[in-house]
Amino acid sequence: MKQKPCLKERTYAIEDCFFSPYACKSKDTQGREREEKPCSMRTDFQRDRDRIIYCKSFRRLKNKTQVFFSPEGDHYITRLTHTLDVAQIARSIARALSLNEDLAEAIALGHDLGHTPFGHSGERILNKLSPNGFRHNEQSLRVVDVLEKDGRGLNLTFEVRDGILNHRKSGKPATLEGECVSIADRIAYINHDLDDAFRAGILTENDVPEKIRKVLGKTSKERINRAITSVFQTSADKNFVKMDDEVEEASENLRVFMFDKVYFSGSARGEEEKAEKMLTAMYEYFIQNTDKLPQTYTSLLEKYTKEQTVCDYLSSMTDRYAVYTFNKIFVPKGWTFIDENN
Repeated sequence: MKQKPCLKERTYAIEDCFFSPYACKSKDTQGREREEKPCSMRTDFQRDRDRIIYCKSFRRLKNKTQVFFSPEGDHYITRLTHTLDVAQIARSIARALSLNEDLAEAIALGHDLGHTPFGHSGERILNKLSPNGFRHNEQSLRVVDVLEKDGRGLNLTFEVRDGILNHRKSGKPATLEGECVSIADRIAYINHDLDDAFRAGILTENDVPEKIRKVLGKTSKERINRAITSVFQTSADKNFVKMDDEVEEASENLRVFMFDKVYFSGSARGEEEKAEKMLTAMYEYFIQNTDKLPQTYTSLLEKYTKEQTVCDYLSSMTDRYAVYTFNKIFVPKGWTFIDENN
């Protein structure tokens, strides 16, 4: 009886038939830093996706700020929902361009694992505090390389690690799938942050300049569809991933508008000042009291500086845990008095 090919081999065959010549095929991965026994069912990129979804850092994203600190409403974007948005858009672009969806999704799911509490405000604060600076893309790579699995890391493939490190606009991903994630990140955060600003009453639809709305559309659905369609029409059968000039310019103008009206607004800066006082106080406390760090982090001090290790701990925190830890260290606890009349 003829033996059936394993599922992974079927995936390889499908990729050979249908992928663009510019795609990164699963069988062509440059591999992992530590060799492992391969899985008979899943490709290496599919295994990377699963490892990221089941890691602790991914779970914590649900309680990390995207734009608004600890919002009371149920429908504001968190770092987790942002990550899922990026993964969906990246897969849509990769599918349209006949690229490797599994690789794009794995990169997208891991791209913000190293993000701080309090969103980009937290990133700016830690960058100011740390003598080595702090950039969330580099910290995301450190999470998957070092911090997860009690210091063993997730041992991901080169292509996923490269995409995580280079997902920022200034990055240069080694694969087109990495470029899909980079552009998907920008499409996602501009649009859902704008929706959050509407939801919070900071902006209305009419506040968005008419020139931008005319090119991108008046709703989130229209804007995202316009961007993805532009990427497909511009990049199909090409060795790059980008929008056409008109959509790119309108998207950049919308990004600048968001920084001016939302990210750097007076209310946002007021909350950032509070976050800075909290993170600065905790940073200085743990620098002086490294023995108060959790055991997972004190063990890192054998290899890494205390400044790096404290940044590792603070950046891992959710918004709520950061507030809890600050209160635990700096806010006096109430005394329980004995009733002398009894």
